Amino acid sequence: MFTNRTDVHEDARPSSFVPALGHAALTPLYAALSGMTRPTLRRFLRRTGIEPDMTVLDLGCGTGTLALLIKQAYPTTRVIGLDVDPAVLEVAREVLARAQVDAELHQGTIETAEFPPGSFDRILTTFVLHHLTTEEKRSMLAACQRLLRPGGQLHVADLGPPSTALMKLVSLPLRALGGERVAANVSGAIPTLMRAAGFTEVSQVSASGSVLGTMTHWSATLPAQADSARPGDHQGRTR
Repeated sequence: MFTNRTDVHEDARPSSFVPALGHAALTPLYAALSGMTRPTLRRFLRRTGIEPDMTVLDLGCGTGTLALLIKQAYPTTRVIGLDVDPAVLEVAREVLARAQVDAELHQGTIETAEFPPGSFDRILTTFVLHHLTTEEKRSMLAACQRLLRPGGQLHVADLGPPSTALMKLVSLPLRALGGERVAANVSGAIPTLMRAAGFTEVSQVSASGSVLGTMTHWSATLPAQADSARPGDHQGRTR
């Protein structure tokens, strides 16, 4: 039976919160643009190694496009979407309800979300990291490390180092506007930050040109032996 639960709290937004496209009034436009990313997200999804009955977190789920695609491709997965923006979560709720997709939506940051350690087999995040300062990136990656099960994987799709001279030129406006938030992405620091957070098998899965610059897919695995460092890890999980 179709169910869709949304956990939204206005006060869950961090003080540094910026609405989609920089202004709340542009949320409807963001929702329309999100639908145009489906081909890119489908390619990304095929490379994440999701298997039946896994528990998957869509971190920075926005309007629910990726969460919907996950459930359509892997119907028996448990999908949880997390975002700081209550307006886009309302759009996501409507998108998932129209498709009669069973998913959970929560508002907040991954650092403050009330998920037990070791809750997820996969964490997917798309076009989120370049909005964060380097310190916020470190904090988010550390939280992902804590919430993944031993052997679990983090998959990130975001702006990466320019792959060609053209991509370097194309990415100039975003790099100028994003400043320090974009710097770690375009300088190639994301894999280093992942390793510093405790991930192994960090790799670049793919890179392709776009109207914003080179979009890159990175993957990172939590060591299987991390289980021994998590007393009680098998208790209170979300499964």
